[in-house]
Amino acid sequence: MSKKVTIKMVAERAGVSRGTVDRVLNQRPHVRTDVYERVIQAMRELNYVPPKEAQAEALGLTLPSVSSFKLGVVLPNWQGYFKREVMRGIRDAQAVLEAYSVEVIVEECETDLPDESIERMDHLADQQVLGMAVCAKDHISVIEKIDELKERNIPVVTFNSDVSGSKRLCFIGQDLVRGGRVAGELMAKYLDSDDQVLIAVGNSEFHAHRLRLRGFCERMQERGFSEGHYRIIETYNDYTLTYQKVREALKEFSGIKGIYMANHSTTGCVEAVRDSEIQRKLHIISHDLTDETKRLLQKNEIDFTIAQNIYRQGYRPLIILREYIQQHILPQSDIEHYAIEIMCAENLIG
Repeated sequence: MSKKVTIKMVAERAGVSRGTVDRVLNQRPHVRTDVYERVIQAMRELNYVPPKEAQAEALGLTLPSVSSFKLGVVLPNWQGYFKREVMRGIRDAQAVLEAYSVEVIVEECETDLPDESIERMDHLADQQVLGMAVCAKDHISVIEKIDELKERNIPVVTFNSDVSGSKRLCFIGQDLVRGGRVAGELMAKYLDSDDQVLIAVGNSEFHAHRLRLRGFCERMQERGFSEGHYRIIETYNDYTLTYQKVREALKEFSGIKGIYMANHSTTGCVEAVRDSEIQRKLHIISHDLTDETKRLLQKNEIDFTIAQNIYRQGYRPLIILREYIQQHILPQSDIEHYAIEIMCAENLIG
């Protein structure tokens, strides 16, 4: 695969600074005519592709000739904040990709079953997509399908939750083990080593939830908490099931002082705590800055949430696939992580 041409490479070829290349690219003043021409010549020699089509037109550069093609997206059965943010990223990517004659087809799953994810991927393949962005369970049948697609020259970029061991092109999302470790560090600051902790995961078949759990337990053990003090429940991101299982656990284990929500349905957890009428203080740490977690932070019903950029997880896979298919540019890494943000009531915006 050819290496992506960068502003730095153009600057080196033209013998100028990167700032000068940026001024030329964005048509800013204070660039001498001879320098301007050297930069344009370097762009042409290196076949540099500006990030925006309008920039190429303004500089008299020719974008590489492309034929139209399709990319596909397979989404889990997300609702609310997650669906809204990922679709916002997909729509913005679609707007960029129109200039490159790329059509994006989105398939939304109605269940969490691996078989449905595979059916959606097959449906996209039947529509002759040349690449797919996929969020699905880390299941052997999904791994086999991604590997099969690679053999058919249909690259797959996974996002939000990786499919470990598959031949996907790359993964876009948060460093999930580190996110769990951050949650473990926060929880350890509140508790004594003999306190019990309730851990709620959505579905152990999702790579994201397993890695968060691993990171959390690793850090808690490093801080002196033994495995015997963990109580793990699986709630499938369902409000009613979360409510029931949290309430049952609080009734059965009187030593629980902290709850780690490695999944969704934080409201179900908080309402179970309310209805249990527990007199002791419980510390709750969750993931994702949803409308739900914002409200609970503001009411001091959860202590922290660890945010991730769902918008970028919708946007970046499609951009990466376009570059790979049209320009033969490999991703810089097989994993693209984003910063971990710790949110509390005091640093909410708005």
